[in-house]
Amino acid sequence: MTIETNPAQAQTGKRGRGNSEFTELAQLVQEAGLMRRRYGYYWTKLLAVPIVFAIAVTVFILIGDSWWQMFTAAAFGVIFTQIAFLGHDAAHRQIFRSGKWNDWVSLILADLFVGLSYGWWRHKHTRHHANPNKEGADPDIDLPVITFTPEQAARRRNPVARWLMSHQGLFFFPILPLEGLSLHASSVRRVAAKEPVERRWVEVAFLAIRLVGFTGLVFWVLSPGVALAFLGVQLAVFGFYMGASFAPNHKGMPLVPKTSRLDFLHRQVLTSRNIRGNRFIDTAMGGLNYQIEHHLFPSMPRPNLRRAARIVAEYCRRHEVPYTQTGLFHSYAIVLRHINRVGLGDRDPFDCPLVASRRAI
Repeated sequence: MTIETNPAQAQTGKRGRGNSEFTELAQLVQEAGLMRRRYGYYWTKLLAVPIVFAIAVTVFILIGDSWWQMFTAAAFGVIFTQIAFLGHDAAHRQIFRSGKWNDWVSLILADLFVGLSYGWWRHKHTRHHANPNKEGADPDIDLPVITFTPEQAARRRNPVARWLMSHQGLFFFPILPLEGLSLHASSVRRVAAKEPVERRWVEVAFLAIRLVGFTGLVFWVLSPGVALAFLGVQLAVFGFYMGASFAPNHKGMPLVPKTSRLDFLHRQVLTSRNIRGNRFIDTAMGGLNYQIEHHLFPSMPRPNLRRAARIVAEYCRRHEVPYTQTGLFHSYAIVLRHINRVGLGDRDPFDCPLVASRRAI
């Protein structure tokens, strides 16, 4: 689906009105105290990271060379993903007022514990937040394997690539376990590249300790065959968990053409999707299930997002801004249907509810 906008309207009255609407919404959120720091919540999580990691390593060593370690490997995959969520919070300045404190926490959590380059992620994620679902600007919809836009589909001319693309819905979940390996590889490429990287040698040292050290520990405790299986399971669980947590947020939502300009409120709300659920979903998805609120207020502490969602949903209803919320499995169905229809060459994979409203202006 593609958002249709009139450029003149986007730059004049409509855009100005949207900006004033966001200012009003931001004031409501501020008055509700939802931008206040949650130090107790975050210090508990930060202190838990080394403790849980130490316990997991101890259990791993005590079990020894056994195929039962596959369960330990899966546990490590979950632990690393949860730590990555916490690093994501720090990178968005949700934990501390000090930018340096947030940066160093992100470096330690992402590079040292998870094995992901904070510099690479920040560069990529900042572009995504600035232009979610905008063609040619959002790196999250420009992937080498899965095609998310009709324009990307048109560029696939190789017969094998086109056949794979037309069946890409079948491959989406099976290839998610490879996401973990891809994230590690992208991180290493980023710190090894010639482009400027802030704190490059800190990242190199932390990534080496995590990737080489953890792999060395695995082969020290386990026999080669079990060790390879352990690393395979750990990477697969980590990759699948990460991919399955991020996939429902924007995939299958309206696409923004390169030439379109939307005000901040409409750009963030119309291209994002919330996942309905309980406290367990909040924890399992690291707060990413409140994607609309997170995009509107990136520095809002994670535990405040649930309360903010009620305010934002009601505000959007009163101002007739489409606010999308669905169940987790329904969101996956939407994603699969979208990439299937794109892969089959559909120029307008969904009927966008925004198109009609824009035409009526």
